[in-house]
Amino acid sequence: MKKNIGEILKSARKQKNLTQEELALKVGKKRSYISRIESKEGDNIKIHTLIEIVEKGLEGRVKIEF
Repeated sequence: MKKNIGEILKSARKQKNLTQEELALKVGKKRSYISRIESKEGDNIKIHTLIEIVEKGLEGRVKIEF
């Protein structure tokens, strides 16, 4: 089964042992926003926000290829 973006972010957050609150603080968002992203609304995330969460919050990198 294919994971959506929210599920991928949730899994990555848990691997980093971060709570939603801790991730939200790292990226300057509210915990409720992180919760919404990790739910079914995750597929509606803007690329800028995705990059911010991955790079600032999860200390990862986003690579986009065509």
